[in-house]
Amino acid sequence: MSQVILSTETLDRILPTGERTIEEIEATYPPRNLPAGAEVVRVAPSPTGFMHIGTLYMAFICKRLAAQTGGIYYLRIEDTDTKREVEGARELIIEMLENFDLAYDEGPIIGGELGGYGPYSQTKRADIYKTYVRKLLERGLAYPCFATPEELEANAKNQMAQKIRPGYYGEWAVWRDKPESEVVKALDAGKQFVIRFRSTGDVNKRRVVHDLIKGRKELPENDNDIVVLKRIGLPTYHLAHAVDDFLMGTTTILRTDEWFPSTTLHMQLTEALGHKPFVYAHGAPIQKMDGNSRRKLSKRKDPEANVAFFEQEGYPVVAVLEYLLNLANSNFEDWRRANPNLAYKEFEFKLDKMQKNSGALLSMEKLEDISRNYLASLTAKQVFDLVVKWSQKYDQELEVALLADPEYSAKVLSIERDNAKRKDIGKMSDFRDAYGFFFDDIFAQVTEFDFGGVAPADAKALIADFLASYDPADDQQTWFEKLKTVGSKNGFTPDTREFRQNPDKFKGSVAEVAMVLRVALTGRNRSPNLHEMMLVMGKDRVVERFNRI
Repeated sequence: MSQVILSTETLDRILPTGERTIEEIEATYPPRNLPAGAEVVRVAPSPTGFMHIGTLYMAFICKRLAAQTGGIYYLRIEDTDTKREVEGARELIIEMLENFDLAYDEGPIIGGELGGYGPYSQTKRADIYKTYVRKLLERGLAYPCFATPEELEANAKNQMAQKIRPGYYGEWAVWRDKPESEVVKALDAGKQFVIRFRSTGDVNKRRVVHDLIKGRKELPENDNDIVVLKRIGLPTYHLAHAVDDFLMGTTTILRTDEWFPSTTLHMQLTEALGHKPFVYAHGAPIQKMDGNSRRKLSKRKDPEANVAFFEQEGYPVVAVLEYLLNLANSNFEDWRRANPNLAYKEFEFKLDKMQKNSGALLSMEKLEDISRNYLASLTAKQVFDLVVKWSQKYDQELEVALLADPEYSAKVLSIERDNAKRKDIGKMSDFRDAYGFFFDDIFAQVTEFDFGGVAPADAKALIADFLASYDPADDQQTWFEKLKTVGSKNGFTPDTREFRQNPDKFKGSVAEVAMVLRVALTGRNRSPNLHEMMLVMGKDRVVERFNRI
């Protein structure tokens, strides 16, 4: 059947002409005045729950590309799926991007917007989409579809039964070529409708796609008459993307693999709107190993899928970003080894270095390793500031302890910090376990002391004899000699090798003596250097703790 172009009268009933013409709309989005080669890129999440680590990953890539080229990185909230929107989710997106040092050049902010190419929330752009859809209707490139959900479901079941490719195309596109009289009749009956794009594609033909990550690919043309405007008057992603990225001047569309099969549809739709197809870069989503197989991160199963998890655990922002950069460009790891003192921003990120097919594997062990190395490279003051900031939100008792005597806290963190030797924490939530015993209110919660194989009476005798000779002015060697003397007096050999050779001859070695003191001071059998630790704690605190035993 020939293409049906509806009369202006019928079109006005379907979608009245907007207050602004397309020309007037486009005049409010002038070309951006940017240097040659500048990238304009966007992260475009939906406010449907917590922020996924994949969104942070894409935002980071966008920010690096824009920063490297003198371009623009912006946030667009794709909120047209109003049924799935979660209250507070958009504010969470804004907060998390800010917290992870991914603040954008343009986009929605709390209480307003930043930039001149908005609105940056799609629900605020409804009039713009309708104007473009009206133009498609006038040219016969779109049409109203009154098919009910039940009719569409019946179509799908018939296609499945006949083993036919599913979709709304060809003979299955029942409203595609309805005469105007049928459209008017449906309107008179008050039937609900959507607006569908009238595809001119042939699924048996191939179209070349030059993807900046995947390279040259061929995909089938699209022949589906997809919905471009929903019953509620808001667009689908397909139309909104084609309109918004044109108006906002996006140079490269960065998105995940799930949209790659739709690329020829979006190219076709963009051309129907009178614009050049965009440049695309489709990245494989972050995955994890589940047994012997890979899978996408699950919002339900994997706490690390939620960006808030990394903040709650207290991973340093720089460590998280360096880890994401390592996922994006595997050569970053070699660069980091060769440039240990440079900021990650000095590394040149490249899209064509990203994995083309299977997604990068998320490894919490690798992140932990990067984080430990990063924290070990910081000064005591820098670590102190990070822990205080984290504890203000997630461990107020620790915050009080740290701020009660900041000078003492700084000394605690200075133990063995020279030459990046202290790698006992990989995140802020490790701090209480690794250092909490230094603070009296936290240490007071220790009620049991396990001296291993040393009898309680022997432990008391060792502590009493050590106190009798204890002098905080002793250097490491003098202190250690006293430790050996105390041990020898109580049946503990100063030679650990001798104890291993003749275990029945001694109660233990000097190692057990040190362990008794360590447990008495910390409640645990592992700690930083015992002599340094006692110097930092000071005589009064050391004596008080020994007297508890």
